[in-house]
Amino acid sequence: MSRSAPALRPYLPDDAPLLAAIFAASIMDLTGDDYSEAQQEAWAMAAADEAAFGKKLAGQLTLIATLQGAPVGFASLKGADLIDMLYVHPSAVGQGVGSALCDALEKIASARGAKNLKVDASDTALEFFRKRGYVAQQRNSVTINDEWLANTTMQKQLDGVATPGGHA
Repeated sequence: MSRSAPALRPYLPDDAPLLAAIFAASIMDLTGDDYSEAQQEAWAMAAADEAAFGKKLAGQLTLIATLQGAPVGFASLKGADLIDMLYVHPSAVGQGVGSALCDALEKIASARGAKNLKVDASDTALEFFRKRGYVAQQRNSVTINDEWLANTTMQKQLDGVATPGGHA
């Protein structure tokens, strides 16, 4: 039996509780090699207030990835040039969900006129973004719920859309 490709759809307000659960599961199940349990818990608490989490998602361009109709990941583009969030449920890792979301945000950012796309990548996500052509710019320390976490600002130059004359 072949695996189906992820489908994408826009964020809807009723998605907030499920996306908060995906957010927390992704952090708690996938980042243990890079962050302490206290850091993971502090990070996951960012979605504890589902109404505020949903408001943040609604205020950005947020896409939901589904497999067989069930949401398994999401990503948000803040402004034209910043991937603010990209989270995949642990059960969907390795099924093209993160790549589908990132591909879509890169295309949207380019269509919005962005020349570069940035992301503050967790230590766990560094290799994913590096393989996609993102280059590390700087290391950051951020405080979330009284815990210090490190991430890396990464940037990718976008190719732009080719015109009939062959120029971007």
